Amino acid sequence: MELSESVQRGLQSLADQSVFDHGSFQVLVDVSFRSLLSSHGDPTVLDQPEFKQIDQILLKQSHTAAVTFILEAVKQNADQSTISSSLEELTFSAERTEIFYSAYQKHKKDLERLLASIGRGLPHITDASWRLEYHMKNGQVDKVNDPFYLISLNTENEGSSEDINFTCTVEQLQDLVGKLKDAAKTMEKASQM
Repeated sequence: MELSESVQRGLQSLADQSVFDHGSFQVLVDVSFRSLLSSHGDPTVLDQPEFKQIDQILLKQSHTAAVTFILEAVKQNADQSTISSSLEELTFSAERTEIFYSAYQKHKKDLERLLASIGRGLPHITDASWRLEYHMKNGQVDKVNDPFYLISLNTENEGSSEDINFTCTVEQLQDLVGKLKDAAKTMEKASQM
């Protein structure tokens, strides 16, 4: 995995047994996964008794690096060999690599669902229907006789369907059709390049 220098430095600090002893390492790994899966940001997430002896700036850098590494690993669907080699390059011991990977395996499915829920794609139009209606009269005038179209677009996004309904006048519908034709021509030209 390709990581920025600041993430690498944070992870190297996390790997350093003189900075994070065995207990504080395990707690930081656990806190990193919990902070990602928490539905609300907890400002006291790093206020653990195991962290009292650790420089707060170094603690925050290591926490941020661990969270970044976790997200990158989940995003790339990293396996054990990828995670192990990446962490060992950053001077993690075999024991710490195993602790980290065990926590990763435990929370991977939940993190995948979390990442999938963040990025929403645009809905796809699956069907369209229309109906011509007349506005016969209103409260001020006896006869109006204005035609208008009731348009219904059936859309689908990530398995769920939704209807988008709107009304438009004949002129507005002609304008919409013209813009859609322009878009179709542009797409056709772009696909031929």
